[in-house]
Amino acid sequence: MFDIDKILSWDVVGEVYSSILAMIIIAILYIVMGILARHHDPLKKSRGLLLIGEILVGFFDHLVTDLMGPKFKNMGGFVMAIASYLFIAFIFGLTGFPSPITYMAIPLSCASVTFVMIHATSVRFTKWKYFKRYIDPLPVFLPINLLSMWSPLLSLTLRMFGNAMSGWVIMSLLYGAFNSFGTIVFTYLGQLNSYSYIAPLVTPVLHLYFDFFSGFIQTTVFIFLTMIYISQEAPEDEIESNILMEGGR
Repeated sequence: MFDIDKILSWDVVGEVYSSILAMIIIAILYIVMGILARHHDPLKKSRGLLLIGEILVGFFDHLVTDLMGPKFKNMGGFVMAIASYLFIAFIFGLTGFPSPITYMAIPLSCASVTFVMIHATSVRFTKWKYFKRYIDPLPVFLPINLLSMWSPLLSLTLRMFGNAMSGWVIMSLLYGAFNSFGTIVFTYLGQLNSYSYIAPLVTPVLHLYFDFFSGFIQTTVFIFLTMIYISQEAPEDEIESNILMEGGR
């Protein structure tokens, strides 16, 4: 029986709410950019949010074409969407809300999207020959090939989750250390409120590194690996023709 109270009382971790909020922010920004682009006069210079959108679209379209080849030129939007979400999710900790990346399900979900795209691309180019990959070079290698197919999923998930968790653990230890140090110092001075005096003086710089800079690096690594994994599924003749086309420009 449909029980609405049971659904509303579903225990959801804070990282999931942060992830949903990040996606809402991205959706609103891109919808606004689309509306601005639709009503923009092409004879006038773009400004503000529209200019940022045009720069991002142009950057990711060129990045995908240069790295993956002309056959994948329509994937610029896909890569841009993943990069936008990951970067905002990484820096979400700066708002005071929990970072979505520190919850294993979120990196796993992002890596699963890449995993599905890898195999969908392989089916697109090889059709039924896709299944031949699991018995190459001999059918006896089937168990090994079935295990190795999961390596991109595990690699992308654990790399992103590990880096996010390492930053979270370090910051938690530092907050605890500053709190303890402040308790000792300010209790000695006769003041009970210790936490707000010490941590805010040091942690903003550390948050800038662990949330912003590290988030940018991990987002870059993820999208580059995603593009490499997917482009490798194109047959060798497709790759060679892409190189020849690039060289002939």
